[in-house]
Amino acid sequence: MLRMFSRTLTLPTLALLAGTAPGLALEAAKSIDVAAPPAKVWATIGDFCGIGQWHPAIATCTPSLEGGKPLRTLGLKGGGTLVEAQAARDDKALSYTYAIVSGPLPVSDYTSTLSVAPKGTGATVSWRGSFKAKGQPDAVAVDAISGIYESGLKAIADKAQ
Repeated sequence: MLRMFSRTLTLPTLALLAGTAPGLALEAAKSIDVAAPPAKVWATIGDFCGIGQWHPAIATCTPSLEGGKPLRTLGLKGGGTLVEAQAARDDKALSYTYAIVSGPLPVSDYTSTLSVAPKGTGATVSWRGSFKAKGQPDAVAVDAISGIYESGLKAIADKAQ
Protein backbone atom coordinates (compact mmCIF):
# COMPACT_ATOMS: atom_id res chain seq x y z
CA MET A 1 0.00 0.00 0.00
CA LEU A 2 1.35 3.41 -1.03
CA ARG A 3 0.92 6.26 1.39
CA MET A 4 1.05 9.87 0.34
CA PHE A 5 2.44 12.41 2.73
CA SER A 6 1.75 16.07 2.49
CA ARG A 7 4.02 18.67 3.99
CA THR A 8 3.33 22.35 4.21
CA LEU A 9 6.38 24.61 3.99
CA THR A 10 6.28 27.68 6.14
CA LEU A 11 7.59 31.05 5.00
CA PRO A 12 10.72 30.80 7.21
CA THR A 13 11.48 27.38 5.70
CA LEU A 14 11.06 28.73 2.17
CA ALA A 15 13.35 31.66 2.97
CA LEU A 16 15.99 29.27 4.31
CA LEU A 17 15.78 27.14 1.17
CA ALA A 18 16.03 30.19 -1.07
CA GLY A 19 19.10 31.37 0.83
CA THR A 20 20.90 28.08 0.17
CA ALA A 21 20.05 27.90 -3.53
CA PRO A 22 22.90 28.44 -5.99
CA GLY A 23 23.35 32.06 -7.06
CA LEU A 24 21.76 33.26 -10.25
CA ALA A 25 23.97 34.06 -13.18
CA LEU A 26 25.24 37.60 -13.41
CA GLU A 27 25.62 39.38 -16.72
CA ALA A 28 27.86 42.02 -18.24
CA ALA A 29 27.42 43.50 -21.70
CA LYS A 30 29.28 46.29 -23.46
CA SER A 31 29.40 47.48 -27.05
CA ILE A 32 31.16 50.11 -29.12
CA ASP A 33 30.62 51.59 -32.55
CA VAL A 34 33.64 51.40 -34.83
CA ALA A 35 34.22 53.50 -37.95
CA ALA A 36 35.40 50.50 -39.96
CA PRO A 37 33.53 47.89 -42.01
CA PRO A 38 32.56 44.70 -40.16
CA ALA A 39 34.95 42.56 -42.24
CA LYS A 40 37.89 44.76 -41.24
CA VAL A 41 36.92 44.65 -37.57
CA TRP A 42 36.51 40.85 -37.73
CA ALA A 43 39.94 40.58 -39.35
CA THR A 44 41.29 42.38 -36.26
CA ILE A 45 39.47 40.33 -33.59
CA GLY A 46 38.23 37.13 -35.22
CA ASP A 47 41.35 35.04 -34.57
CA PHE A 48 40.66 33.38 -31.20
CA CYS A 49 44.25 33.86 -30.06
CA GLY A 50 44.50 37.25 -31.73
CA ILE A 51 43.31 38.82 -28.46
CA GLY A 52 47.00 39.10 -27.58
CA GLN A 53 47.35 41.62 -30.41
CA TRP A 54 44.62 43.99 -29.32
CA HIS A 55 43.61 43.62 -25.65
CA PRO A 56 45.74 45.85 -23.39
CA ALA A 57 45.67 43.38 -20.46
CA ILE A 58 47.09 40.46 -22.48
CA ALA A 59 50.87 39.99 -22.74
CA THR A 60 50.85 36.66 -24.60
CA CYS A 61 48.43 34.20 -26.14
CA THR A 62 49.40 30.60 -26.75
CA PRO A 63 46.94 28.53 -28.82
CA SER A 64 46.35 24.81 -28.35
CA LEU A 65 43.68 22.16 -28.87
CA GLU A 66 41.94 20.02 -26.29
CA GLY A 67 39.41 17.45 -27.45
CA GLY A 68 39.30 19.16 -30.84
CA LYS A 69 38.32 22.50 -29.27
CA PRO A 70 40.60 25.55 -29.54
CA LEU A 71 42.13 26.73 -26.27
CA ARG A 72 44.05 29.90 -25.57
CA THR A 73 46.38 30.38 -22.65
CA LEU A 74 46.66 34.06 -21.89
CA GLY A 75 49.61 35.54 -20.04
CA LEU A 76 48.28 38.61 -18.26
CA LYS A 77 50.36 41.81 -18.12
CA GLY A 78 49.60 42.17 -14.42
CA GLY A 79 50.73 38.59 -13.77
CA GLY A 80 48.83 35.34 -13.85
CA THR A 81 47.46 33.06 -16.51
CA LEU A 82 43.97 32.68 -17.91
CA VAL A 83 42.90 29.62 -19.93
CA GLU A 84 39.84 29.89 -22.19
CA ALA A 85 38.14 27.38 -24.49
CA GLN A 86 36.29 28.35 -27.64
CA ALA A 87 32.81 26.84 -27.44
CA ALA A 88 31.32 28.07 -30.74
CA ARG A 89 32.36 30.07 -33.77
CA ASP A 90 30.45 31.56 -36.70
CA ASP A 91 32.63 33.37 -39.23
CA LYS A 92 29.59 34.30 -41.34
CA ALA A 93 27.84 35.91 -38.37
CA LEU A 94 31.20 37.32 -37.16
CA SER A 95 31.06 35.92 -33.63
CA TYR A 96 32.65 33.44 -31.28
CA THR A 97 31.72 32.17 -27.84
CA TYR A 98 34.19 30.99 -25.23
CA ALA A 99 34.38 29.86 -21.61
CA ILE A 100 36.97 30.34 -18.91
CA VAL A 101 38.63 27.05 -17.98
CA SER A 102 40.88 28.48 -15.24
CA GLY A 103 42.29 31.79 -14.09
CA PRO A 104 42.48 34.48 -11.43
CA LEU A 105 39.24 36.32 -12.22
CA PRO A 106 36.57 36.48 -9.47
CA VAL A 107 34.07 34.47 -11.57
CA SER A 108 32.96 30.91 -12.25
CA ASP A 109 30.69 29.37 -14.89
CA TYR A 110 31.80 32.15 -17.25
CA THR A 111 30.65 32.09 -20.88
CA SER A 112 31.06 35.04 -23.22
CA THR A 113 30.39 36.03 -26.83
CA LEU A 114 32.31 38.58 -28.88
CA SER A 115 30.50 39.67 -32.06
CA VAL A 116 30.58 42.22 -34.86
CA ALA A 117 27.49 43.59 -36.63
CA PRO A 118 27.11 46.14 -39.42
CA LYS A 119 26.01 49.64 -38.46
CA GLY A 120 25.77 52.21 -41.23
CA THR A 121 29.16 52.32 -42.93
CA GLY A 122 30.85 50.97 -39.80
CA ALA A 123 30.28 48.25 -37.26
CA THR A 124 29.18 47.63 -33.71
CA VAL A 125 31.29 45.30 -31.61
CA SER A 126 29.44 43.63 -28.72
CA TRP A 127 30.93 41.66 -25.87
CA ARG A 128 28.60 40.02 -23.41
CA GLY A 129 28.94 37.31 -20.82
CA SER A 130 27.23 35.47 -18.03
CA PHE A 131 28.93 34.14 -14.92
CA LYS A 132 28.71 33.69 -11.16
CA ALA A 133 30.75 35.60 -8.61
CA LYS A 134 33.57 33.56 -7.06
CA GLY A 135 35.07 34.63 -3.75
CA GLN A 136 33.87 38.23 -4.13
CA PRO A 137 30.55 40.09 -3.99
CA ASP A 138 28.48 40.14 -7.18
CA ALA A 139 29.28 43.81 -7.84
CA VAL A 140 33.05 43.12 -7.78
CA ALA A 141 32.67 40.31 -10.32
CA VAL A 142 30.48 42.43 -12.62
CA ASP A 143 32.89 45.38 -12.36
CA ALA A 144 35.89 43.16 -13.16
CA ILE A 145 34.29 41.70 -16.29
CA SER A 146 32.85 45.06 -17.38
CA GLY A 147 36.31 46.62 -17.07
CA ILE A 148 37.84 43.88 -19.22
CA TYR A 149 35.17 44.43 -21.87
CA GLU A 150 35.50 48.25 -21.82
CA SER A 151 39.28 48.30 -22.18
CA GLY A 152 39.17 45.64 -24.88
CA LEU A 153 36.46 47.38 -26.89
CA LYS A 154 38.31 50.70 -26.73
CA ALA A 155 41.44 48.99 -28.03
CA ILE A 156 39.44 47.32 -30.83
CA ALA A 157 38.01 50.68 -31.90
CA ASP A 158 41.49 52.23 -31.92
CA LYS A 159 43.11 49.34 -33.81
CA ALA A 160 40.38 48.66 -36.38
CA GLN A 161 40.08 52.25 -37.62
